[in-house]
Amino acid sequence: MKHIGWMVCAVWVLGTMSAGAAEVPPPISKVDNATICLIEASLEVNVGMPVDGTLKVVKADRGDLVEQGQLLAQLDTSVQEAAAHVMEAKAAYGARRYERNVDLHKRQLVSSQELDEIATERRLATLELRERREQIRLRSLFSPIRGIVVDRYRNLGDLVRQEKIFRIAQLDPLHVETVLPASYFGRIAIGQVYEVIPKVVGGPFRAKVATIDRVIDAASSTFRVRLLAANPKFELPSGQRCSINFEPLGNAP
Repeated sequence: MKHIGWMVCAVWVLGTMSAGAAEVPPPISKVDNATICLIEASLEVNVGMPVDGTLKVVKADRGDLVEQGQLLAQLDTSVQEAAAHVMEAKAAYGARRYERNVDLHKRQLVSSQELDEIATERRLATLELRERREQIRLRSLFSPIRGIVVDRYRNLGDLVRQEKIFRIAQLDPLHVETVLPASYFGRIAIGQVYEVIPKVVGGPFRAKVATIDRVIDAASSTFRVRLLAANPKFELPSGQRCSINFEPLGNAP
């Protein structure tokens, strides 16, 4: 009986030790600061003609680098140019007629009312000529930004009706978009610099925090952060995933 009691006690002790070992939590692993992000163009614009017409000139294609103010396309302006030439002749005639009548008015050969009517006709012809030239200018499409042509929707000779013709992406600077858990809120500050590692093309580069959402998403308990990265030579393409090491490299002065 003594042997049986000793065995029961031993089993009870071993069982207690095993249960206690099972309740011990595993060691905490090192926190990984790499967060998934996305590299995007800082701006994308759709540009097109505000008037209808036929494409006479197309000077850009998909993948081309275009500068701000560069001519991209032009509609046929033959009719508008002819109308502008007519108004230019009328404006020139009105100016000559006015000058002649000013001299006659000084000699009291023309009344002030007649001179005022001639001056008004001259002014109206000048304004109408400006309107004709503006109509010609509206048929020329210029790039509003420096960037890369992402898409071209129309070709030479196409009839366009106030629709987009190009989509242009601004790649300098680039936007680096990421989502952080709510626990990071208050630890990230505008102006801080972090290392970004692209997943496809390019090596590590630095980006500066530009925007921090002030509202935490209740469903996911996260908030969004945007960083800016210089890309003057367009070496980094947009649209690729990346990771951010949230160990600050420094702060902006």
